[in-house]
Amino acid sequence: MERKDLRNIAIIAHVDHGKTTLVDEMLKQSGVFRDNQVVADRVMDSGDIERERGITILSKNASTEYNGVTINIVDTPGHADFGGEVERVLKMVNGVLLLVDAAEGPMPQTRFVLQKALDQNLSIVIVVNKIDRPDARIKEVIDEVLLLLMDMGATDEQLDSPMVFCSGRAGTASYSPDAPGTDLKPLFDTIVEYVKPPVGDPNAPLQCLVSCIDYNEFVGRTSIGRIDAGSMKVGQNVTVCDWHNKDLCKNARITALYAFDGVGRKEIESASAGDIVMFSGIEDVTIGNTICDAGMPNPISFVKITDPTVEMTFSVNDSPFAGREGKFVTSRQIRERLHKELLRDVALQVEDSTTTDSFRVMGRGEMHLSILIEKMRREGYEFQVSPPKVLLHTDEAGNRLEPYELVVIDVPTEYQGAVIEKLSGRKGELVEMHPQGDTRMRLEFRMPSRGLFGYRSEFLSATRGEGIMNTIFDGYGEYKGDLPTRTTGSLISFDTGTAVTYGLYNAQERGTLFIGAGEEVYEGMVVGSNPKGDDMAVNVCKTKHLTNTRASGSDDALRLIPPRRFSLEEALEFLNTDELLEVTPKSYRIRKQILKNDLRMKATKGKKA
Repeated sequence: MERKDLRNIAIIAHVDHGKTTLVDEMLKQSGVFRDNQVVADRVMDSGDIERERGITILSKNASTEYNGVTINIVDTPGHADFGGEVERVLKMVNGVLLLVDAAEGPMPQTRFVLQKALDQNLSIVIVVNKIDRPDARIKEVIDEVLLLLMDMGATDEQLDSPMVFCSGRAGTASYSPDAPGTDLKPLFDTIVEYVKPPVGDPNAPLQCLVSCIDYNEFVGRTSIGRIDAGSMKVGQNVTVCDWHNKDLCKNARITALYAFDGVGRKEIESASAGDIVMFSGIEDVTIGNTICDAGMPNPISFVKITDPTVEMTFSVNDSPFAGREGKFVTSRQIRERLHKELLRDVALQVEDSTTTDSFRVMGRGEMHLSILIEKMRREGYEFQVSPPKVLLHTDEAGNRLEPYELVVIDVPTEYQGAVIEKLSGRKGELVEMHPQGDTRMRLEFRMPSRGLFGYRSEFLSATRGEGIMNTIFDGYGEYKGDLPTRTTGSLISFDTGTAVTYGLYNAQERGTLFIGAGEEVYEGMVVGSNPKGDDMAVNVCKTKHLTNTRASGSDDALRLIPPRRFSLEEALEFLNTDELLEVTPKSYRIRKQILKNDLRMKATKGKKA
């Protein structure tokens, strides 16, 4: 039976192509918010980190009404590191809005999310967004989208997908690129007319695939999924089973049931086939489980989430400043927090390490893990992390394989030579190169993921901040051997104490400092970088010897260069193989694994011998 009163859609796109902004306008224009209601920009990005970085990390559900039809909307992440979110939420919907930036055109993540939608034979509505950009090239982008569809083996029906031209920020849509439109009515009409309504028998035995998981302290674990068949009621006894785990067959009970209402949710007593619902009462349910009628297990097929490609070691902070700033510092507390994250994040894996004070944390990429680090830091956790490294595989013939990335770079033409030279030195293979307008060039590389560690900051410097780099996982390939590592050395504090102007003035002649006067340091802490490539111990706590003719006040005449301050990602990129990043609620500190200078020198000499 078709639910003509219902449409379930997901909004998919490359990062920063305007998904969340467009959802905002759809909700406003469909009457979800009162006319006088104050609504934050990107209302679907509810997390502080999402708002600060302008990216969607977790998929969000919303619902609105248009001409008597309920439209359930799922806003998905655009960054490749959170692709696990996209893979699973597409199981809940019957159609997608594929957003493409009118200037950038299809990008790596566009290809990834479109392939997932084509594989599931979903209805596709192509939305060319940001048509009001001054550098928009709408007609070229239309051709690029059609070429992408053909390249990916789209059916004739999918090639005939309708195309709508929007400005998410202005809240306008039209059927023609030459007419800007006045509202989003053309987009809503296209969704209702073209996206397939959900089909399911409300009288059949219950089947509901769990596609998302949430967790809070009051109700525990909650599940989100679409009811494929049958109906679900509060108090109903159910059986939990799984397509990939035939041994799983356990009984449970639905204690609460919710439907999505605007950007919130409301309690309901029952729901039937086609509805997207949230429910609680099943404590250890996980993504991919199927909820069925009691005693009637019939699991729904589910594609396994792509395995992690990058790992880091999280460990207890053992620096001299340990415990000063954090509330949660023990291995037990860190372990509990990491396993709590597993309740929400299906693409993350956590394993105990060889020691009781450290844990292997594996994810989709550097950003995936850095977001976790930032969340824990803000919650009051204090710990230290190792440099990221890739997870290697071995094929049947015993060959070592490593993860590869497809790297797409847009740069001004005058910088393309520097980018090609650097990435070629990092084992990158240039696979495509073509102009973007009159002044920019698009370069596509396939290269080992290891080759990108530490490159983003270097890339921004080489392109004077005008370059745009996007990456996406591109499978496993031949292990490329040793790659060039960081070319700069570290300036390491020789002593523990407070950095003073005189000591910093002498140290800044050796390289770039990361700290300023008055900051506390400890022996083995990295306080700067040395362009010569070798590590060097400096005494930033050294004070000037006072005499009758040399007073301490004369330090005011010494001019210090402002220190370089790292973001979390920059600090992780800077880390060398023998360094750690100390993370606290107030600070990031780079340090050597061996803090004592004499012990570190002995270990270094032993390796060279």
